[in-house]
Amino acid sequence: MIDGQSTQQYIPDPRRWRILTVLAVTLFMSLIDVSIVTVALPSIQTGLEASTSELQWVLSGYALTFGIGLVSAGRAGDLFGRGPLFIIGVALFTITSAAAGFAPDALWLNISRALQGIAAGLFNPQMIGMIQQYFRGAERGRAFGVFGGVVGVSVAAGPLLGGLLIHAAGVQEGWRWVFFVNLPVGILAIVLAFLWLPKPLLNSRQGQGLAVPGVPKQSRDLDMVGAVLLGLAVVAVLFPFLESRESALVWAVLPFGGVLLAVWLWWERRYKRLGKSPMVDLGIFQVKSFANGTLLVGLYFLGMTSIWVLIALYFQDGLGHSALATGMVGLPSAIASGIAALWGGRKVAEYGRKVVVGGLYFGLFGLATSILVVWLQAIGAASEWWLLLSLTFVGVSQGAVISPNQTLTLAEVPLEYAGSSGGIMQTGQRIGTSVGIALITAVAFTVLGFSNWSMAFIAGLTTIFILVVLTLVVGYADLRSRRAGE
Repeated sequence: MIDGQSTQQYIPDPRRWRILTVLAVTLFMSLIDVSIVTVALPSIQTGLEASTSELQWVLSGYALTFGIGLVSAGRAGDLFGRGPLFIIGVALFTITSAAAGFAPDALWLNISRALQGIAAGLFNPQMIGMIQQYFRGAERGRAFGVFGGVVGVSVAAGPLLGGLLIHAAGVQEGWRWVFFVNLPVGILAIVLAFLWLPKPLLNSRQGQGLAVPGVPKQSRDLDMVGAVLLGLAVVAVLFPFLESRESALVWAVLPFGGVLLAVWLWWERRYKRLGKSPMVDLGIFQVKSFANGTLLVGLYFLGMTSIWVLIALYFQDGLGHSALATGMVGLPSAIASGIAALWGGRKVAEYGRKVVVGGLYFGLFGLATSILVVWLQAIGAASEWWLLLSLTFVGVSQGAVISPNQTLTLAEVPLEYAGSSGGIMQTGQRIGTSVGIALITAVAFTVLGFSNWSMAFIAGLTTIFILVVLTLVVGYADLRSRRAGE
């Protein structure tokens, strides 16, 4: 059993808000890259004469490599220092962004995107770990709230910035600038990291002084066998959902992923019995707040992240709107998400899980009213642009759920496991997103086979609604668990 927050006494670092600024700049860069590339896909297809399969891998390759190393990168940061791995990851992300922008063909672009995913998987767990390390109590909630605000701004700015860049540079070459835009941001993040991150954080031996409960100091290592097993398991689980449209044969890989996951669990238990430090101490799941919060966010991402894929399909393929107009649909929602995240970050210490539960109700209301709008549009009684209003409630939900849940989930996790626990959460989110998109788009296209886009969209939203209801059940279970503990 893992308990306690840290073996070291916490003394607030006066530079912690500067550290948060460095992390926020980096987060903005990594999120802009995701949303902006989605808008640029038609330009990439035109400029590089890419096939549909090659185009899919622009997104899938990044998602796959991003998910592979999250947990092992987080564990490496816990043991050997978060600062150096953070800077290496940001530098690699910046370099591969330039490589993607200069890509002469689709193969070069997809290799660059895969390396971008590895870089993002390297620095993302370090950001979570550093917030855990430098912020405690109510301040940690506010720090994660700032992260949520950055998410909202990034989601809003990405599609608009992408549309403007492609409009300015032309369809043929405009896609290159959606990658070049990362260069000044990445360089700024690296410069600020060297200026503002504390020197002990930049020392590669920083993590070696942390004491892990119940584990002899000399036995702590990276557990490479565990890292490889988990990485292969994540690939085997994600791959069928990312490539399901290409061939039904890819589903044969999924059971292999389950076997690899079982072997990984066996190895981690065995590794600990031998007196060594496993990549993931499975005792961390005995911390109910962590287990419940990880399950909750996985279910939430399984549903809610797919809504914007449905919006893009409905507005462009169903209604014939442009990519730029489609990007505008999410603007009020993204702004509402940022505001709600900042509010939730300030209030989560006071209201706890009630903030998340309230956010889930906002999501259900937004989904229900969106279904109503689409139905009314189908019978000619309303405009599809009323979705700007109904989806604003979805934005409030995302801001009130994701960042506050992160605060609550990691609140009782020991500092020694801050990076690896953050990696576990993010891996769950990546798997939830990939599985959810495959599931919900499959529902929509199945309905489209015998109906129209309005009914297909409603079917997809109804599926998301059911998944959010299941998320709400987990939220209430965690709420009861916390009350019982008190």
